[in-house]
Amino acid sequence: MKRLYSADPPMVRVAARSSMDASLQSLAHIAVIIIGVITVLAALNYSQSLLSPISMAIVTGLMASPVATALERYIPAALSAAIVVVLFLGMIALAVALFTLPLSIWTDKLPQIWRELQRHLIDWRTVFDTLGGVQEQIRTIAGGKAAMTVDIAETSAMEEIATLAPALVGQIILFLASLYFFLATRHTIRASVLSLCFTRRSRLRTARVFRDAEWFVSRYLLSISVINAGLGLATAAAMWMIGVPQPYLWGMLAFILNYVVYIGPAVMAGVLLGVGLATWDSPPAIFFPMAVFLIINLIEAQFVTPQVIGRSVTLNPFFVFLSLAFWLWLWGPVGGLLAVPFLLIGFAVMRNAVPLAVQASGRNQQANKKN
Repeated sequence: MKRLYSADPPMVRVAARSSMDASLQSLAHIAVIIIGVITVLAALNYSQSLLSPISMAIVTGLMASPVATALERYIPAALSAAIVVVLFLGMIALAVALFTLPLSIWTDKLPQIWRELQRHLIDWRTVFDTLGGVQEQIRTIAGGKAAMTVDIAETSAMEEIATLAPALVGQIILFLASLYFFLATRHTIRASVLSLCFTRRSRLRTARVFRDAEWFVSRYLLSISVINAGLGLATAAAMWMIGVPQPYLWGMLAFILNYVVYIGPAVMAGVLLGVGLATWDSPPAIFFPMAVFLIINLIEAQFVTPQVIGRSVTLNPFFVFLSLAFWLWLWGPVGGLLAVPFLLIGFAVMRNAVPLAVQASGRNQQANKKN
């Protein structure tokens, strides 16, 4: 009895030690996850020049995969991929040719736009002087220092172009090569990944991930391209009706910028404000091009896009905003173009990786068919 009683306290101490070890082990797992996330972010940021054109090529390939699949019924996959790349190059060359002359004209007008903006700001000097006096009083009460001045070093534009041109050409070549090889070997890539799955269930889920990712991204990008084309035509027609010079330029610019959700329309509105400054003198007319575009964009965003895309792919606007903010912060404008496609790919993965999500989606589809 003495031996059994004397063994009880060590058992209590072992249990306490194991509980502490479990807590430390959980903290260690959390620390490893945090370090892994930081490492992945640093790697994505460091390898932006390599990964961003490849990612853009994969997303473009997913969008063009229905066209390539249709061509593959009559010609080999390598030839169909080459045709798609050539068509894509043709569209880029046409866009550059259409943009070059009007953009050069409006670039020459930038000093005029700046002078007009300064002239209108002078008219509002009273308001700004009042705000400046309030700011000075707040600074005096808070004991702050004078405003900070920033000296901007002048750099030669030709030096910047000479520095950026080789990297830009290299990224374009990498994008086109990645697009061609992805389209030509996408079926082989899918078969290779499926061969790594050892169970029938894992192969089925992986095949569904490929299918849904391609369908979601291609459906979204093709649909948004049609919507953006309609937005561009409506913008060009509206600018022509109100007398804005080069209306087709603003239509094409609206078409391109609308691929970047939230940010693109805001940039377009700012551009049209500058166009109004260079075209008219009176304050109401200055804001007219921007107001007309915002009305057109409101109709597109609130009525057209939900009807076309919302029935097949429904994304939470908050998640869209977070994805846009994250990829803009990480990769800049290219990240803004890739934010929604990346979110759709993640949605396809989660939709098939979690069994409950698959079952819920199946039940929803059955209910929709019955209704």
